[in-house]
Amino acid sequence: MDTHSTDHPRDRSGSAPASCPVRPVRVLVVEDEPDLAEVLSGALRYEGFQVRTAGDAATALALAREFRPDAVVLDWMLPDADGLQVLRGLRAERAAVCVLFLTARDAVEDRIAGITAGADDYVTKPFSLQEVLARLRGLLRRAGMARQPDDGEPIVVGDLVMHEEAREVTRGGQVVELSRTEFELLRFLMRNPRRVLSKAQILDSVWSYDFGGRAHVVELYVSYLRKKIDAGRTPMIHTVRGVGYVLRAEPR
Repeated sequence: MDTHSTDHPRDRSGSAPASCPVRPVRVLVVEDEPDLAEVLSGALRYEGFQVRTAGDAATALALAREFRPDAVVLDWMLPDADGLQVLRGLRAERAAVCVLFLTARDAVEDRIAGITAGADDYVTKPFSLQEVLARLRGLLRRAGMARQPDDGEPIVVGDLVMHEEAREVTRGGQVVELSRTEFELLRFLMRNPRRVLSKAQILDSVWSYDFGGRAHVVELYVSYLRKKIDAGRTPMIHTVRGVGYVLRAEPR
């Protein structure tokens, strides 16, 4: 049991060694509802976190040992154990990990049980993605692990380059002018290269969790992007019929 890992770039006091390399914050999402797990993990990846998911307690604990997360978003009710058992196992493996509970149980005694077991914070269902992200950022900030800016490092997929802070996109060295929504859509695609993204995932992550629109909105904005990104060039935005879209730098 390793409770003194040297690869963890912070301690609970909030201090971090100046010599530690900046790396993405690792988040483990433990949720047995596949659709909700996909929405959560997609939103976290979009925000720049490195994410793994587990649908049961056994997988969660095994991944915690392998993945060594900085934070865990943990559902209370799992098919093979409750979240309190998982929480105790996580604390035994990685005492400093930040844990955010997701629960439909809002009784005072349940909150006390979660905090006593070692949860750092909790969000009650139903919730908004914005609340989960805000609570998680708060935990990481208090633990000295707030995700740092990328120091101007661009996102690069093939000859497509995005400078997030400058909100500038180029392809093959030529500037591509994008609207705000087109930029957000492209950023989500570029943060998930070679990953097939469903229209529902794109709606949830680009237009927000509770967006009441329809899939045609995604289709419309993908068509706008294609005209600006792919026109006259080797296509990068591909349709996976019946599933969604994928951004690839090279033909399949």
